[in-house]
Amino acid sequence: MNQEYDWHSIEASEVLQILGVSTETGLSSAEVEEKTRKYGKNKLTKKKRQSAFLRFLLQFHQPLIYILLAATLVTFFLEEYVDSAVIFAVVLINAIIGYIQETKALKAIDALEDSLASKATVIRDGKKQVIDSIDIVPGDVVSLRSGDKFPADIRLFQLRDMQVDESALTGESVPVQKNVDPVPSENVLGDRFCMGFSSTNVTYGQGRGIVVATGDNTEVGKIQQSIAGAQDLETPLTQKIKSFSHLLLWVIIGLSAILVVVGLIRGESFGEIFMVAVALAVGAIPEGLPVAVTIMLALGVSKMAKRKAIIRKLVAVETLGSTNVICSDKTGTLTENQMTVQKIFAGEKYFDVTGLGYNPDGKVELDGKPVDLKSFKSLSLCLKAGILCNDSGLKEKNGAWMIEGEPTEGALLVSGYKAGFKSGELENSWPRLSTIPFESEYQYMATLHGGDQPIIFMKGASEAILERCSEMYDEKGDLVPINKDNLLAKVEELASHGLRVLSFAMKIPSTELEWINHEDTNSEMIFLGLQGMIDPPRKEAIEAVALCQKAGIDVKMITGDHAVTAASIAEQIGLKGLREDGKLKALNGKELQLLDDSEFEEFAESVSVFARVSPDQKLRLVKALQGRGKIVAMTGDGVNDGPALKQANIGVAMGITGTDVAKDASDMVLTDDNFSSIEGAVEEGRSVFDNLTKFIVWTLPTNLGEGLVVLVAVIIGSQLPILPVQLLWINMTTAVLLGLMLAFEPKEPGIMDKPPRPAKQPILTIDLIMRTLLVGTLIMMAAFGLYIYEVVYLNQSLSYGQTVTTSVFIFMEAAYLFNCRSMVRPIEEIGFFTNMWIFFGVAAMTFFQLLYIYSPVMNTLFNSSPLQMDSWWRIIGVSITLFVIVTIEKRIRLNLSNNQKSKD
Repeated sequence: MNQEYDWHSIEASEVLQILGVSTETGLSSAEVEEKTRKYGKNKLTKKKRQSAFLRFLLQFHQPLIYILLAATLVTFFLEEYVDSAVIFAVVLINAIIGYIQETKALKAIDALEDSLASKATVIRDGKKQVIDSIDIVPGDVVSLRSGDKFPADIRLFQLRDMQVDESALTGESVPVQKNVDPVPSENVLGDRFCMGFSSTNVTYGQGRGIVVATGDNTEVGKIQQSIAGAQDLETPLTQKIKSFSHLLLWVIIGLSAILVVVGLIRGESFGEIFMVAVALAVGAIPEGLPVAVTIMLALGVSKMAKRKAIIRKLVAVETLGSTNVICSDKTGTLTENQMTVQKIFAGEKYFDVTGLGYNPDGKVELDGKPVDLKSFKSLSLCLKAGILCNDSGLKEKNGAWMIEGEPTEGALLVSGYKAGFKSGELENSWPRLSTIPFESEYQYMATLHGGDQPIIFMKGASEAILERCSEMYDEKGDLVPINKDNLLAKVEELASHGLRVLSFAMKIPSTELEWINHEDTNSEMIFLGLQGMIDPPRKEAIEAVALCQKAGIDVKMITGDHAVTAASIAEQIGLKGLREDGKLKALNGKELQLLDDSEFEEFAESVSVFARVSPDQKLRLVKALQGRGKIVAMTGDGVNDGPALKQANIGVAMGITGTDVAKDASDMVLTDDNFSSIEGAVEEGRSVFDNLTKFIVWTLPTNLGEGLVVLVAVIIGSQLPILPVQLLWINMTTAVLLGLMLAFEPKEPGIMDKPPRPAKQPILTIDLIMRTLLVGTLIMMAAFGLYIYEVVYLNQSLSYGQTVTTSVFIFMEAAYLFNCRSMVRPIEEIGFFTNMWIFFGVAAMTFFQLLYIYSPVMNTLFNSSPLQMDSWWRIIGVSITLFVIVTIEKRIRLNLSNNQKSKD
């Protein structure tokens, strides 16, 4: 609706004139019909999603799966029905597991649409009407009061002390006081005080306004479009596996082409040639890898759940291990989300208040020692004023202290309780007789109390209180003239530390009163003191931030709060970043708007505190960091966080305070809303990736050895030492029964003492590639050598020789499994029995391999034969030999590495 207008920067009367609407009569029925046709219903457009069937078919859209599907078809037409059925079964199992585990269609847009489902009171045809919010159109005159939800974006023109909770949209932790005055066009959402935005809630007061945007044109609608437009990024692991798959695809195609040419030259039949090519493909493709990776990630999900992190998307487990930037919200994640009084200025002295949150355990101290309130009259009265001039309550429920009412008033109750006062006892001594509620025009609240001596207590904005005061108490408790400039300087000093400051005053009425009005509080008040409060940082968050920074992870605070407060909390938490004049630099939304793309990227990387940012700026920050090659984790809880959560490599939503939109746009949900849970999840993510790497390093030599065995057989003109169906048996059973046991490896020491893996670093380093070549070659030599020995020298049957080859692969893999429990350290250093699942896996694999060898049914299915004891000794011998060789190789590399470090 008229998007060329910045409605917040235009006078309300001009807005009404532009839209041609009267505040008394509103729109006519004919105008409503016309606008409905022009702008549509007040709802968000749903994104068209893929059908379930299409999502299932896409599970087969992988290069290596194409090869296996082709092998399935050709072996079927060649009447190799068992081979065809087994190959297809493997492909189908992979597809089913992938479909089940794949992220279901995001529900973020549905949640956004649900946020519009409410009623609205409008003026139409000169009459007040209650309609469904979906029928709201631009130009409607809407009436709102406490408890109502804004049905659309509205330019306010008439108000009475309206306060609006915009936390879900802007991240602002306290309700916003609205007014009707226009603001500069460049103001971010949180500073557009004359606007009410769709899906936000009126918490106090009432007012009227005119609708200027509906549906997709609202700020919430723009967020929806950002979510829909955000890219689903591949994780580092999926990128690496995809690259590996494409490389392997071309290698298999190239080698198969060579095999076909060699076979045709030798005059072999197409059927024989193709079965050899199938054997090569099946041997080279790690069929068990997708299943094993999925299961290992799922086990990682289970571990993270125990650390208060619920994973919604499996690949997020691995991404956490690669994360090198965490963009965190402030309120409730890095902080307690419980306003706490920390400083009091009264009687010309500063007092400290200990303790955190709403728990009243703590003390009021002077120079580190508890105070005696009898010696500090002004302090005592200041604390009493905070308790009595207060409409909130403090209660304990299930061992936790909770506020009923406004957080700021709750903080005042707690500070008074810490000094030894109780609201019930004070109210009995000074029962409330009358109240002047807070109004934006006056900026204070006042209460009249009876008792032995009637008294008026007042609290509010410092400027409003001080202009009504003429006296104050000095440190001796004597009344002295007030020095307003000096007190305002004290207010500024407290505010510079990020504290929200309230002033307190009192007055003893000259006559007996039953009620009070503004005239009674307009002058001759006695200033009592200042209380400075803040939402304090979580102790565990401070420790977690330090651990993350030690691990090479940059932590950035992105908040809707004010820059001074954000920077103060960042200093207390220990964030590192660009500093100016010895202080952390904090950029606000207005400053970000002035930066070009190059400057924006530079500051996104160097600055660690961003305040008063809009949803599109959060999204832009994430993209800027990704543009610099960063793997970004982003936390959020509001509607405004949706696009950035979706765009981030891993979106982290808050489980307690998070909106449905934030949760559905995320990859991970924190059940305790605590930053320390992110650090724990990162640690688990690194462990999962380490174990995945161990699995890949363990499985690839087998595939290399299998491919080499087939190649050597073709080159020397021998019959195949192993059949395609036997290769599938090896790859699938060992992946699940042996390789999967590496998922239970405990975290290696120092996992959080090293920097994150570079995003472009391959899974296999040069050292690991050399080890893969070594092990793959040794397995090939042992398997082919024993096959030739059994078939040629001992005159065993082809089936017998193929069974020996199969067993060599399986038991050499079992031996190599113990080597892979650590990529660097030998087995005696990590402890032989620290992962008992390894022994369970080897025992289970042995049992199934014995079935494969000695069960008649398996002999028929897989063309296997029973083995004699002599063959077993040879199989065990080569397996132990492999374990010893790799152990020696690891020790040599470890010694060389240690020597290099000592030289450095």
